[in-house]
Amino acid sequence: FTKNYDSFWWGADGSDNRKLHWASWDKLCVPKKGGGMGFHNLRYFNLALLGKQAWCLLSNPNSLSSHYFKAKYFPHCSFLEASESSNPSYVWRSICAERGLVNRG
Repeated sequence: FTKNYDSFWWGADGSDNRKLHWASWDKLCVPKKGGGMGFHNLRYFNLALLGKQAWCLLSNPNSLSSHYFKAKYFPHCSFLEASESSNPSYVWRSICAERGLVNRG
């Protein structure tokens, strides 16, 4: 396996002339079964994790993170009605950006 892997990245001729095989990100994100490298699209992966965090704020209001965000950012309303406030953290802004996705189901 290692030799094939090295050959893919550095060239198959065995010489010291290392050659990098460039490939588009779309091809690298193809699953391994389909001939790609199986990398995830990190942007979509991040959005999915933020959506999951937003869903947890809605579905598990007794969790520590829910209590923290509620006390800090939406003490008098629900998560779906909350605003970003005047000086929000990067995490809160990111979660709020995915609120629409969670609201749509």
